[in-house]
Amino acid sequence: MKKLIIVEGLPCSGKSTTAKYIAEQLGYTFVDEGTGKHPADYEFHAFLNDNAFAGFTAEERKQISSHSERKSGGTIVKIGAFSGELFDKLLQYKVYDFLPWETERPVMLDKWHEFVRECSGGYVFNCVFLQNPMCETMMRFGFDKSSSAEYISDIYEIIMPLSPVVVYLKNNDVYNSVKKASDERGSEWLNAVIDYHCNGKYGKSHELSGFDGYISALEERQRRELDILSQLDIDRIIVDDPQKNWNDAYASIISELRGD
Repeated sequence: MKKLIIVEGLPCSGKSTTAKYIAEQLGYTFVDEGTGKHPADYEFHAFLNDNAFAGFTAEERKQISSHSERKSGGTIVKIGAFSGELFDKLLQYKVYDFLPWETERPVMLDKWHEFVRECSGGYVFNCVFLQNPMCETMMRFGFDKSSSAEYISDIYEIIMPLSPVVVYLKNNDVYNSVKKASDERGSEWLNAVIDYHCNGKYGKSHELSGFDGYISALEERQRRELDILSQLDIDRIIVDDPQKNWNDAYASIISELRGD
């Protein structure tokens, strides 16, 4: 029996809704991104090694200790518990966005190990297996596909005992899908994602800019993700353009997951 189902795909592909639907149909626990309590991910946490922790004042260390735990050879801190100057200082150590890769990588792999050790029952995750690693390795750090593949393979080796399966929502019309979603989500969201994808190392090295640059980055990310997925010995369900008929897509996904 599968204990872990992960729904993947590009932004605006329907991952959250699909993951929630699968969980409801199978009686699994649905974990969306942005909950702040993800069992396999650090969404808004800082990591302080011992030297970094020592750089805070005694009063700050006291405050931090009440909202943190010792893990991965350092201190994991819930950034959202703070405000003002201390919040700003902790933000510079955010697991995503600011840590150097040689620090972030083992911290994240430790989190996956922890999840597997403590996992009971079935889970449906949204996007943490491919999207988050690709945003870091490809978009932020500008690594090549082989480096991304190596990291994702390491995660797969950890979660193998859970008999994972990936449901990938493939989008063959990225431009129009994102354009429609951006009209609904608004300019603030769009400006933020354009900035992230065009001003990271990948975007700068390819001289990306604006909406077209964002779409170009997404299209390349999807190509890399599907190629990496094809090289892994992991069960997978790839659904082409599910938005064309969600009822049929959902029926097909549930049928395959149940082995009908």
